[in-house]
Amino acid sequence: MNDKLTKFFVSTRVFMDKHSPEILTAMGITGFLTTTVLAVKATPKAVELINQKKEETGLNKLTIIDTIKVSWKQYLPSVIIGVTSTACIIGASTTNYKRNAALASAYALSESTLIRYKDKVIETIGERKEREIQEKVSQDEVNKNKLDNKAIIVTSNGNTLCMDSFSGRYFKSDLESIKKAVNIVNRKLIYQNYISLNEFYDEIGLDGVKNGEILGWNLDQGLMEPTFSTCLADNGQPCIVIDFTVAPRYDFDKLM
Repeated sequence: MNDKLTKFFVSTRVFMDKHSPEILTAMGITGFLTTTVLAVKATPKAVELINQKKEETGLNKLTIIDTIKVSWKQYLPSVIIGVTSTACIIGASTTNYKRNAALASAYALSESTLIRYKDKVIETIGERKEREIQEKVSQDEVNKNKLDNKAIIVTSNGNTLCMDSFSGRYFKSDLESIKKAVNIVNRKLIYQNYISLNEFYDEIGLDGVKNGEILGWNLDQGLMEPTFSTCLADNGQPCIVIDFTVAPRYDFDKLM
């Protein structure tokens, strides 16, 4: 029995820790709604007390201080719940900020490790072999992302089949147009210190994606460096696969 209780309390604690932002937010919203209801219910009684005070003093109008003295107790429950609700919302925001900061640190560490690993691979097997491996990886990605299941986006930048590995979209363009777009993006990056993923997509003639405004590159990572691999689509058509040496990250707009 004790083991079952222990497991129950442990699992409950884990659940609360994991979902604390959602729970706190829900409590905050519920609290604000309750505050409104209580305030509305308290108003008739407060008005009654104010009128009684007017009759006792013979005044037609009470001062603000006298009005507060007469009616504050009626609104005390709603004030307490309102303050508590505010604390819940602030707590949820603080918890999310801490988690995002931890994720950012973990992502930066993983990214740094991956770059060092890639550099060591190149040093060990040479750039040519590493390039061959990268092209095989890109080919596997194209094989999994079947062309016959995708709509090809037509841009005004060329007629070569391309695939953006990040969003999985096929589109028509050419290598020179994409490189030109990269140069434009990097110039903006130098002047602005950061740039979003959607700004890159806009330059190559693609619509933005859902998370494209919260993902991007910061100048502390260096310039944006895409990689290009030549593969064959499942219909035998040559395809340029676009990937990134450094992937876009979600905290790109925070200056280091």
